[in-house]
Amino acid sequence: MIKLLIFDLDGTLADTGQDITNALNYALEPFGVREYSLEETKAMVGSGISKLLESLIPHDSPVADGMRNYNGQKPEELVLSRFLEYYDNHLIDNTDAYPHVKETLTKLDGYKKTVLSNKREVYSKRVLKGLDILEYFDLVWGSDSVREKKPSPVPVLDMMQYFQVSQDETILVGDSNFDVEAGKSAGIKVVAVTYGFRSRDYLTNADVVIDSFDELIKVIPLIS
Repeated sequence: MIKLLIFDLDGTLADTGQDITNALNYALEPFGVREYSLEETKAMVGSGISKLLESLIPHDSPVADGMRNYNGQKPEELVLSRFLEYYDNHLIDNTDAYPHVKETLTKLDGYKKTVLSNKREVYSKRVLKGLDILEYFDLVWGSDSVREKKPSPVPVLDMMQYFQVSQDETILVGDSNFDVEAGKSAGIKVVAVTYGFRSRDYLTNADVVIDSFDELIKVIPLIS
């Protein structure tokens, strides 16, 4: 019998893509980087913003070279601070819960429900609160509250340990290959959603693939 539902946040519960895109472009602007589109950003995010931002700084950027050579500040420190500065002030400007999320969560009251995100915990909670769905979750962990981030199974296993549940009693719901890999490596069932940040091609190893969040009501009893 299923007791614990672990949800991803970005691309699963909330469509955060535009606000992340805006923050990313703001962060990279001093380095002369072209602007990234919403679809490009969705295809890149998932494993944590710090590594992503660092990977997008061009090696031949005059700004980056100047920082390394003259003031000792690391370019990755500047780009991350700019991202957090912008994102902190524009966290849910364009962010909404996906269709049927709130009403479905109200119907899943027989389970412990948690959020496991590669977004920082404070931002995860602020997004959930801003969308008026924080109250439905028993626990929220972000990238800075776990020993390892998805796709590692470690945070999934730690969350299961926290609630004292077994593999057969846990389901992970997510939209990306990082979620699928984390859940399957932890030995639990995974429900993947197709409306998020990754296409169906990335979700082939999930146990079940759904196109709408409210399908969970029917799916969970079938795979428990």
